[in-house]
Order: sequence, then C-alpha cells, then structure tokens
Amino acid sequence: MAQSTGQAQEAAPPPGAAPAPRTLGELRALGIDRQRAGDLDAAFAAYRAYLRQRPRDSGIWTNLGALLRRRGEHQAAAACQRRAQALAPGDAAILNNLGNALQDADLLEEALEIRREVLARRPGDADAHAMLAVTLRALGRFEEARDTAEAGLALHPADGELRVQRAMALLAAGDYARGFDAFEARWEIGEIAKGENPEPEWAGEPLEGRRILVLPEQGFGDTLLMSRFLPALKARGGTVILAVKPPLRRLLQGVEGVDELAEIGGPRPPADFVTYMMALPRFLGCDAAALPPSPRLRPPGDSRSRARKLLQPFEGMLKVGVCWSGSVTYKANFKRSFGPERFLPLARIPGVQLVSLYKGPLLEGFRRSAASALILDAAGDERDFADTAATLRELDLVITMDTAVAHLAGALGRPVWNLLAYSPFWLYGHAGETTPWHPSMRLIRQPRPGDWDAVLEEAAARLADLAAARGARP
Repeated sequence: MAQSTGQAQEAAPPPGAAPAPRTLGELRALGIDRQRAGDLDAAFAAYRAYLRQRPRDSGIWTNLGALLRRRGEHQAAAACQRRAQALAPGDAAILNNLGNALQDADLLEEALEIRREVLARRPGDADAHAMLAVTLRALGRFEEARDTAEAGLALHPADGELRVQRAMALLAAGDYARGFDAFEARWEIGEIAKGENPEPEWAGEPLEGRRILVLPEQGFGDTLLMSRFLPALKARGGTVILAVKPPLRRLLQGVEGVDELAEIGGPRPPADFVTYMMALPRFLGCDAAALPPSPRLRPPGDSRSRARKLLQPFEGMLKVGVCWSGSVTYKANFKRSFGPERFLPLARIPGVQLVSLYKGPLLEGFRRSAASALILDAAGDERDFADTAATLRELDLVITMDTAVAHLAGALGRPVWNLLAYSPFWLYGHAGETTPWHPSMRLIRQPRPGDWDAVLEEAAARLADLAAARGARP
C-alpha cells in the first residue's frame, strides 16, 4: 500500500531523542520497524497514532492484531484482525491471521470456518492444511484432523508441521501404536532439539550387556509420565541410565527400572545407545487398555519431615493442594492456566484449607495478592520435586490445572482433580472423567472453550460435598 504523505500530529521529541515522524508514512514505517525489532510498546504507540488518522489501512490493522496476539491480548487481537479482514476480504494472509487470532481467543467454530476458507483459497498450501488440522483437533474432531493432515502430506510428504499434526491427532484419538511412531516428527519443527549425541539412537534392538542412556526432552511432567516404561526397558537386559534435570534427581533416586542416575549438565556417563523419554512407548509398546503403572516414588525422610511440619497446624481440616499455572515459557500456557483468585470460592468452604503448590516466576505476584492470606504457600521455598512429592502425600486432595503437579500426584496415586481446558493435552482425549494413565485422577473439563467459571464452580460443589462427607472442621 502506498504510504501517505499526510502530516502526523506528534509532539516534538525531547533533546537528544530520535526525531519524531513528520508524516503518516514515516509513522507507519516506524511502527513496522519497531514491531520487527521486537519493541512492541513503541510499535503499538505508533500504530495507534497512525490508525487515528488512517483507520482503513488493513495492513496496519493486521500488524496490530499480530502484535496484540504476541502480547497475549487475544480478544483484542481477534477484533483487529476482523477489522483488517473487513477492509481486505480478498487477502488470504489476513484471513489466515484472523484464523490464528480466533483460535487463541477460544472462538473455535469461527476459526474453523476461516481455516476452511483459507484452504479453499490455497488448496496446495501445507500450512493451510496444518492449521485446519490444529483447529479440528482443538474441537475434538480427531479423525478429521488426521485426514486433513494426511491430505496435506499427500502433497507435501516431508512437511514437519503436518507430520506433527497427524501424530497429535492419532495420540488424542488413543491410537498409540501409530501415534507414537508418527510422533518422531516432533524433532522436525524446531520447538525441541536433540543436541549432540555421540551414541547411536536405540531402535528397539536387544540390550543384553549394553548401556542405554535415557534423556528427557520436554517438561518435568513428561518425564514423570513416561517413567512407567523404565522397568520394561530394564527388562530388555541392559543397564539403564536415566538423565534428569536437577529438580527431579532426589525424587527419582532408586526408582524402579533405573540402574544409574545422571544429571543434565553434569558429566555424561558412557553408554552404547541413547534414547528419549517420549520414544519409550514407541519401542516398548503402549496399549491404553494395559498401561504399565507409574513406578513407586519414595520422597526422602527430610522432605517428609518438612511436609509434616508445614501442614501440622491444619490437622482436622481437609487439606487441598492447588496449582493455577504451569511453565510460563510453554507457548500454550495461557490456554491451560488462570489466576490464583479463581480458587478463592473453594477457600470459603468450611473445614477446607487450600495449599499452594505453585512455584515459578508468578510466585511473587501471588505472595502480594490477597489470595496468599487464604492459600498457604507450601511450594515457594521447596528445593525440588522430592519436597513437592512429600507435600502431596500429606494432602487429602490436589486440584490443579494440567501441569507437572498433576502428573506427580497421579504417579503417587494421590486423589487429584485435573482442571482441563476445552482442548487439552492428547493424554485426555476430548471426553470422560477418567484417564487410564492415572487411575487416581478425575478430569473436570471446560464445557465450552475458555469457560473456567463452569470448571471452578463444579470443583467447588464437589469439594463442599467432600468436606461435609469427611467431617472436616474449621
């Protein structure tokens, strides 16, 4: 679009500052430049000033929508993309941006219509197939998602994103045999990397007399979830060395199926093969009807003493652990997380004491909030997951969004209510209150995309009944 030569009404800059844009064209260019440089505040200010005088510039509306999406302001991002699309209905790139924004804003049915329109305009485009598969999977339409990905792969057989979407659809549908095999594509899209491994990768061959190093690859929850396959790996006859990040070392010391522990960042032990935690089901077999149980976890004595001392003042109450956010570096954390204030209705149930299991960069905000007066901070000074596990053993119940805490509680066999977003992790499918992966876990699902109110209301009602049944006293 040609840049306007109209005058931009900007204040004069302070002495020594870069000169203010003199024309609307310069203001437009400044916003684009600042957005490309990652200076989102400056780009936002420039776009806002520009659009006051040129409100029909579809390109800047879609840029602003992308900027707001990056800042996590999803409803506003969708509104900007709607404006852009109304101004330029024939622009397929804007239409694709609108689909992305609608999906992030939990407007999934609308996003689906847009994804289909994008694919109709770009029938040979790999990304259009992949994004349609993403939305279909988010709606729980796993077979359609798989078919869409496979249609794209017929045109683009080496496309990593399409291969990942096919794998995720298969896993979510419970087709683990094909799903874990297809999940090898996760290395192809740049979100995780294997690093430099001197050992050959294990492909399922016999291990008698061999040493195999098992590496983590994603979050703590994935390591805890897949640790159930370590005894089967050990049964192949080799020496199993498990590499863990430091927060898991004490908890997994002596875990069944492991001969040696190594610490990520420490000396690398000698091995004949290397493999990854999420590759174990592929080579060892994975049947939803006969999943191996989680190995027994034994928190050390000092962790157990710490937990008992921390919770002793609340003897006689129903002690309920809560967690509201996972890792903030996970790009979809905003879909599964919420604020600690969501748990306050549960705190007013007679005889219930809530216990915070959250630790991470949001901790200080929680400690400054009113919620911290009603929810005991049990995790802020934890040393590692051994301390977390010991605390979970002292609790009567855990109520959490889907994060490592949920998998740890399930691995320990503790009662846990997992609060799920409408489009959850593949482990949970799209319906039902239970999962074969964690028999002690109950699933409370969003009935509609983004509806945490209904989820927390259901949790509060269930908790009130449980407190009454247990005779919990204030």
